[in-house]
Amino acid sequence: MTKYEKLTLEELKLQIQNILNKYTDKESIYKISEIYDRNLSTEASKILENELEKLLKPYQKGSIGLAQINPIAGDIEYNSKKVVKYIQHAQNIGLDLVIFPELTLMGYPIEDTIDRHPIIVEENVKWLKQIAKITTKTTAIVGFVEPRKYDHLTGKKYFNSVAVLKNGKIEGIIRKSLLPTYSEFNDYRYIEPSPVIGNQPGETLGDFDNGKIKKCQMTNEINNLKYGISICEDCWNNKEFFNDTTLYSIDPIEELSKENPDVFINCSASPTRAKKEQLKHNMLSFISKKYSTPIVYVNQVGAIDNSSFDGSSRVFDKNGKLLARAKSFKEQFLIVNPHMELGKIYPLTKGLEKTLTETKAYTLEYEPDLERTYKTIIQGIKDYFKKTGFQRAVLGLSGGLDSTICAVLLADALGPENVFGVSMPSKITSSESKSDAKELAQNLGINFTEAPIKEMVETTNNCLQSLFKTVETKWDGRYTQSFTMDNIQARSRAIFLWGISNEFAKCLPIATSDKSELYMGYATINGDMSGGFAPIADVPKTKLFALAHWLNKNREVKNAIPEAIILKKPGAELAIDPKTGKPLIAEDALMPYEFLDEIIWRIENKKEHYYDMLNSKFLYEERNEITKEQKIQWLDKFYRRMSSALYKWSILPPSVIVDSRSINKYDYKQPITSSRINYKGLEENDILEKIMEFSKL
Repeated sequence: MTKYEKLTLEELKLQIQNILNKYTDKESIYKISEIYDRNLSTEASKILENELEKLLKPYQKGSIGLAQINPIAGDIEYNSKKVVKYIQHAQNIGLDLVIFPELTLMGYPIEDTIDRHPIIVEENVKWLKQIAKITTKTTAIVGFVEPRKYDHLTGKKYFNSVAVLKNGKIEGIIRKSLLPTYSEFNDYRYIEPSPVIGNQPGETLGDFDNGKIKKCQMTNEINNLKYGISICEDCWNNKEFFNDTTLYSIDPIEELSKENPDVFINCSASPTRAKKEQLKHNMLSFISKKYSTPIVYVNQVGAIDNSSFDGSSRVFDKNGKLLARAKSFKEQFLIVNPHMELGKIYPLTKGLEKTLTETKAYTLEYEPDLERTYKTIIQGIKDYFKKTGFQRAVLGLSGGLDSTICAVLLADALGPENVFGVSMPSKITSSESKSDAKELAQNLGINFTEAPIKEMVETTNNCLQSLFKTVETKWDGRYTQSFTMDNIQARSRAIFLWGISNEFAKCLPIATSDKSELYMGYATINGDMSGGFAPIADVPKTKLFALAHWLNKNREVKNAIPEAIILKKPGAELAIDPKTGKPLIAEDALMPYEFLDEIIWRIENKKEHYYDMLNSKFLYEERNEITKEQKIQWLDKFYRRMSSALYKWSILPPSVIVDSRSINKYDYKQPITSSRINYKGLEENDILEKIMEFSKL
């Protein structure tokens, strides 16, 4: 409960009066709006709206509400309730216009659901039509999935559209023209690109194609101002900004600019990723300055499965200057007027402002992106649990870095009382690992117990050895050395966690694998990869170390992560290293994480190949002397292990996309049977020799 929810109506009025006495009218608008964003009674909301209406009268012409909402994919009633709330709010305070994100009524992404269950498309149109009837005093721009009359058309079944609701009806429809099919986006699977830029009459709803384009303005007129409306990707194709490396032949913003709109509007559902803020900020600023036209960008917030949306809706004035920006990772209704300098700039997550002019280079200085990383994952956990009906999480606490970070994130997202950490030592688990896990749990205030796996491992091993002898009578090829015992341990732990999940309501087990080890296949299917959600699967190990320090410094309870965990060299404690007689260290089995993570970064961000990396200097090499032979060995190991890990990536549970590029299956797809790719390539003479050999066969 917030401090405002506790106030009586008289106390609330006094609070408002204090704001009016202390701040300017512009400042008061935002102070009072922040109170409105809380869950208040109807009576309290009316009091606030009355004050806002008075304050906004001088700014009414061209006033806009940015409705940055968190939808649930496919829950049209839930999403419509939010839309109605903010339309009524906009009308009550006298705004010209209220704008919602892309596909607001349906939620984005909706994936194959609209193809398999077209009834939900019919439903979102029914809700849209009824919402239009209550939209009388203001204009609303609402995203939805629009059906096409598919019986006589070629192409896809739907449009990604926004409706302009005005005077109690659907006055106009704008359809998305540019459909991304890269990274996590798959719009073109069921969405048809619009054959025309900008507005078409409302009467074309559900009955529109190339042959039915109406001659009308591309822009929409509201209170004698012209608005050029686009949807997400439609503003990401400026040839000058992208140095002629655009994906599409048309630029919808360029087309809209021909009618000299007073304001550009872009309705988006754009997920957060590393370095994306830098690109988005500079691009929107460039567009507004190029056309001397303010741009209003409204973005979805919240998480849907693997995609986490940061909100951060914003307005740039006609000179490319940032005028307003909504909060990051929070629902908000932000009031702006681009023509009257009305706006408030809420801060980005700490550190991101520093990155707006950064060049693209590999670095271990993760600090500027750590708060965004933290909030991205926290939001991903919260929304995944809330939107699926789960409330509690159980995870193995090994005393290692990965499970530690997962425990902290879960405690912060779900509340410590809803997290259960289980230490599951084997006969080779160190006493330090057990005590570190217990100390962490105590520091976080989460539930904790210890459940040794010795008996389960021994029993399972005995059963398997008997079975193996039977199989061996029919099959040869038994390994002289295998990882069977290692995997029995990991999978025994997963049995405990799944058992708790199955036995106790609304509980989900957590997969604790990180990005670096997933790339190398250094994660066990039905072991540490087993769970219903994988919070850190897109975070490399070096960043996790930095995040651990950041968490200790920036959480309300400082230093919850024992220093011993951060200093400890990562290892699964599943096997003994014959060289040392101690549990195997991960870097000894793989390579230094600093080197490994730079390989990943170079492949994902620069698309470098084997010899690019072999013949260039890594950051690790600036700090450590290594021979060329050692570098070749590590690169060979990386590609060999990555090739054999592809099938593991495909069965990873849902995980939050954090990095600029990812192996999350929603972001990156590679055939599992492509494991024989020659990542080094061949010289033309070598290829010719092979062709000559083939011709002799």
